[in-house]
Amino acid sequence: MTRKIKYGKIAIVVALTALIWIWADLALDEILSDRPAIIEVDESASPKLWVSFNQASSADIKITLSGPHTAIANENRRLGEKKIRKFAFDAVQEKMDRPGNHDLWLLPFLQKDKQIRELGLKVESCEPEVLDVNVVELVNKSLPVQCLGEDRIPLKPESLEPAAVDALVPANNILTAKVQLTRREIEQARISAIEKTPYIELPGGQTRNAAATVKIKMPPAEDELADYTITPATLGYCFSVNLQGQYKVELIDPTDMSMVSIKATLAAKEAYRQQPYQMILYIEDDDRLIEEQRRPVVFNFPEEYILKDEIRQNQEPPTARFRLIPLTSSESGIEE
Repeated sequence: MTRKIKYGKIAIVVALTALIWIWADLALDEILSDRPAIIEVDESASPKLWVSFNQASSADIKITLSGPHTAIANENRRLGEKKIRKFAFDAVQEKMDRPGNHDLWLLPFLQKDKQIRELGLKVESCEPEVLDVNVVELVNKSLPVQCLGEDRIPLKPESLEPAAVDALVPANNILTAKVQLTRREIEQARISAIEKTPYIELPGGQTRNAAATVKIKMPPAEDELADYTITPATLGYCFSVNLQGQYKVELIDPTDMSMVSIKATLAAKEAYRQQPYQMILYIEDDDRLIEEQRRPVVFNFPEEYILKDEIRQNQEPPTARFRLIPLTSSESGIEE
């Protein structure tokens, strides 16, 4: 007698088996401890507020997660790929948009995160437990614009339009809006005006962009360099290892080495003035065979400012007249 296959019962058994496995997976939650995470202020939530964690736009925290094996494995994979989980803090949504200080208790804040819940994860604990939230109301002000170079030294543009911009800033302390130009942008601005967005600097290193842009035209490079005389200038000697400690240099007319004339930016001039030696005289091994030698010195310009074309000689290098004098045993420090 042929028995009928009862597909309904088979389907029920398969479904129950699957449910048992799913329940078992859920019941055996795994723990992922001390996972690094970041909470970032959502600045777009309320542009007229400056919200910070102790004057910083983000805070580093550690969280302990629990969840099924698959979810924990995926989260571990993110950590292995150096992808740190980030949480956005909306002061308006958290009802902390009134100016002043607020306490953000992290555990309930993190536990309601939608993305974490959708991944099947749960935040079990966190460190620290609470963050200080500071809220400052911003006001609209017209601020003069200041141009800066890559090294943050002020630049003097040929033209700047407009010379002032409106920006949302704290009521006190912010005096200027800034634009920072790279070396390449400076060179472009010498040819034709370039457009940049000014920004304001908030305490703690945060910045906010102004609503409008400005057009900047820089003067020709020559106009940035001024004439300077470095006096007294110091002359240094560079010996090879063959002559080191065996000879000393006697300048026949040292007065020619007392000053240097240069063209430079103010920053380059100061860096050059602070060099141990403004000029270098290179001593060659064969100089010991000649009674009197003549050789131009080399200006010891700081390499950083040479590369930026911010310093150059404004005179021919002086020619040093010198002779080499052998050192005695006592002068050289060699025991007889």
